[in-house]
Amino acid sequence: MGALASLGRAALRHPRAGMVLAGVLAIPLLRLIALALQDGLGPNPAEALIRQTGDWTLRCLCLTLAVTPLRLSLGWPELARHRRTLGLATFAYACVHALAYAWLDMGLEVDDIARDVLKRPFIWVGVLTWGILMLLAATSWQGAMRRLGRRWQQLHRAVYAAAGLALLHFFWMRSGKRDYAEVVVYTVVLAALLGWRVWRKLRAANAPRPSSG
Repeated sequence: MGALASLGRAALRHPRAGMVLAGVLAIPLLRLIALALQDGLGPNPAEALIRQTGDWTLRCLCLTLAVTPLRLSLGWPELARHRRTLGLATFAYACVHALAYAWLDMGLEVDDIARDVLKRPFIWVGVLTWGILMLLAATSWQGAMRRLGRRWQQLHRAVYAAAGLALLHFFWMRSGKRDYAEVVVYTVVLAALLGWRVWRKLRAANAPRPSSG
């Protein structure tokens, strides 16, 4: 196990590890595009594309939130350098998800999109989630970190709000078909990831402080 751990950490430190990760994360999207070009997305390709890009947005978001628990639990600080790639992949899938809805489902008709967003709560929750992810992606670079200073970390805690809103969006979307199986899975995963953070904060707050004497 020690040798495997060393190999894993060495792979994460490799200069091209980020490029490899980005390539792996792009595979589902490239597969969807290939299926769309071959009419392989079923009788309703627009719905299939919207649904699957939404699923991958949630999966990438879960992976992004898993970085810190895994990094601290495994003692692999190298994982932290790939959190930005995962976060940007989350935003990229969210953008394709939104574009598929606006283009394939609504024909890029701005008035129709605006009416639909206002009429259906799960869509405006999705738009709000996308807005938060856009803000986080726009401030994920080193320059933004330097300019914002300590406020950067406070701003990026909004990822927790994005996770909750994304789950609510997913729940409302699936409730129309009474299909809750995947909703339960994502709820458990996100609850575990966020619960770990709460547990760690509580443990740190209750830890005995060293005596000053």
